[in-house]
Amino acid sequence: MKVYFSLEDFQKLDFAAVTTGTFDGVHIGHNKILEQLNQAAATIGGESVLLTFSPHPRIVLQPDVDLKLLSTQKEKIELLKNTGLDHLIIHPFTKEFSRTSSLDFVRNILVNNIGAKKLVIGYDHHFGRNREGSFEHLKEFGPTYGFEVEEISAKDIEDVTVSSTKIRRALNEGDLETANEYLGYDYPITGQVVEGEKIGNTIGFPTANLVAEETYKLIPMDGVYAVEVQFPSALEQKFQGMCNIGMRPTFSGKFKTIEVHIFNFNRNIYGEQMQIVFKRRLRGETKFDSIEALKTQLNNDMEHARKVLSSH
Repeated sequence: MKVYFSLEDFQKLDFAAVTTGTFDGVHIGHNKILEQLNQAAATIGGESVLLTFSPHPRIVLQPDVDLKLLSTQKEKIELLKNTGLDHLIIHPFTKEFSRTSSLDFVRNILVNNIGAKKLVIGYDHHFGRNREGSFEHLKEFGPTYGFEVEEISAKDIEDVTVSSTKIRRALNEGDLETANEYLGYDYPITGQVVEGEKIGNTIGFPTANLVAEETYKLIPMDGVYAVEVQFPSALEQKFQGMCNIGMRPTFSGKFKTIEVHIFNFNRNIYGEQMQIVFKRRLRGETKFDSIEALKTQLNNDMEHARKVLSSH
């Protein structure tokens, strides 16, 4: 898969099968679209192209809305590499670009810039200024500009009943089983390990404090989770652990943290990149009356996490 960070970097194809959208999370619904896109490219003897945008259009157009995303740009690229896609264009999204009319979007971008001979879109897809463009517009433009439109039916999309919005809701409710099922993979967060207050060391549960690499990355609901841990510098090695997301009420925490206790692990990892993969939420965050009560619960959590992780 070739990646381009602007339409200007892309060289027009003779036969392109194109789809467009934000593809946040690259979930199983997106994979269905991309599978159909690749098939469409094969039927015309061409190549498949996904046109997506950065930042997410809603972040630009609705800056007051604190939208959290399922995937960083780096994660999205890695996920798309596994779909068979030939070309990925990540075009900068600006307010000026948002004013592009649906006709200009089709004629200047999809046809003249990319070389679209086939468009594959979801049944409710809209595009162009104020989302004015629709499937009907594309059917109307097709004969004029020399492309065919292939729509993914409502039934095909509804068969998997999935959307990025539903996955965000599941993660915000701590429902990892639903989120991971809809994603088609286990939800990850990658970031840097930073120094914390080292309270975990004093109670026999040392933790790695993680700061997500992008502020817009969605953090699941507060609580304790069974997780798998990897380091990008050594991806072949995986560790098991448990993660606490929250305010650490037993210690009167002042801000939210992501802390991971890695089982059977004793290495200085400050400053390293680390990825945690969420398997299941074990419980909500609790304020304990004593340190001993907390330690007892943490031992129970560890046993519970090991059982969950062994079943995965």
